[in-house]
Amino acid sequence: MFKIYFKMLEDKFRYIISYFEENMPVAESELNYENPYQLIVAVILSAQCTDKRVNMTTPAFFKRFPDAIALSQSSVEEIYSFIKSISYPNNKSKNLLGMAKTLVTDFNGVVPDNVEDLQKLPGVGRKTANVVASVAFNKPAMAVDTHVFRVSARIGLTQKAKNPLETERQLIRYIPENIIPKAHHWLILHGRYVCKARKPDCENCGLTSICDYYAEKS
Repeated sequence: MFKIYFKMLEDKFRYIISYFEENMPVAESELNYENPYQLIVAVILSAQCTDKRVNMTTPAFFKRFPDAIALSQSSVEEIYSFIKSISYPNNKSKNLLGMAKTLVTDFNGVVPDNVEDLQKLPGVGRKTANVVASVAFNKPAMAVDTHVFRVSARIGLTQKAKNPLETERQLIRYIPENIIPKAHHWLILHGRYVCKARKPDCENCGLTSICDYYAEKS
């Protein structure tokens, strides 16, 4: 396999953006949701859990708790009964109840559309806030989960990023604002189905010619 070299890192970004635009023109969240409230619940539940498992759990949850007001009037014990098949159900039950109560008291039950306000909600860290801002409101927020962190480092889009925030800052430096929401999903889906953590499927990856990880192992 030939290796493509770039004089400037921004050229590598342009190449990868072009690749994904052609090969993954549609890149969206795999969580099922109908509105920002449902999305924020699903994202909180998805921490260290598969989207598939979350999607199996949320229909009954949303039937019982159709909005933040209904959820805020529940209890940790009742919420737990709906999400007990999800990872870390005890903590997530507490966070969901706290999130709903804060939405009702501080935001009139409406999910805020910016990262700063979203992070004021219990259970909502920077990654979750970025996901909601990006997916629900199409804001230029780059959420960095384990997939984005891993793929960015392996390909060579980030240079010695020690944590998700450093990764986020390096990525948004070279990705145009208008495609950040889509780029977030490009990296997630590539990491989920191709550049897997334990066994990356390099044989079926279209980015090996520009990938630092592949060049090192070859």
